[in-house]
Amino acid sequence: MLVVPLVVGVALGGPVWAHVPLALLWFVGYFAFYAVGQWLRARFKKRWWPPVRAYSIAVVPCGVAVLLTAPELVVWVPAFVPLVVVSLWCSYQRRDRSLLNDGVTVLAASLMLLVAVDVAGPVDGRAWVVFALVLGYFLGTVLYVKTMIRERGSLGYRRASVAYHLVLALAGTGLVAWSGHGSVLLVGALLVALCVRTVVMPGRPATPLQVGLGEIAASVALTVVLLLPV
Repeated sequence: MLVVPLVVGVALGGPVWAHVPLALLWFVGYFAFYAVGQWLRARFKKRWWPPVRAYSIAVVPCGVAVLLTAPELVVWVPAFVPLVVVSLWCSYQRRDRSLLNDGVTVLAASLMLLVAVDVAGPVDGRAWVVFALVLGYFLGTVLYVKTMIRERGSLGYRRASVAYHLVLALAGTGLVAWSGHGSVLLVGALLVALCVRTVVMPGRPATPLQVGLGEIAASVALTVVLLLPV
């Protein structure tokens, strides 16, 4: 979820040198965010303070480098701040596995696609279409993974996952067809395959590692499909 939006955004916008400090800020910033979240969840226990301090210090030069190479990106800060605040609040409340936290985290990660495009040029119609598909995909993984691990026996989650992916398949394919950005056949086939997966896989024995490897494969397939020339 960290890698795909950044890689797709860089590919869509075209790679430039300013993407290097942006990538550093993105990953170091995530490490700082994760450390702070764990610190809050642990109610400020001392053992979590060293990584909070280390990554918070490391993120400063990365942020300065981005401001120097791409100062126009400051306009994206208001979009990220409330999402980070909500997620950290969920960590403090020990609700970091909630749908609310998962949703805001997915949205923040997906927004990086638009930021990466913006570094190299204007955010055009294709970027917004691809952003919508990436966001839709990762929101779907929240439900699907829960049906495979934490909510394995929940019929409600399984129904919600199937319904969501069915809507995603129809809406995503329709969006590509309407916009003309992307291959309707390939996008449609991938989204249908993801929908079928939500019906077939839940209830089958699978370890978290196997589920994770499956998500990596699906993410790679999504990246390839979205970046193939029309």
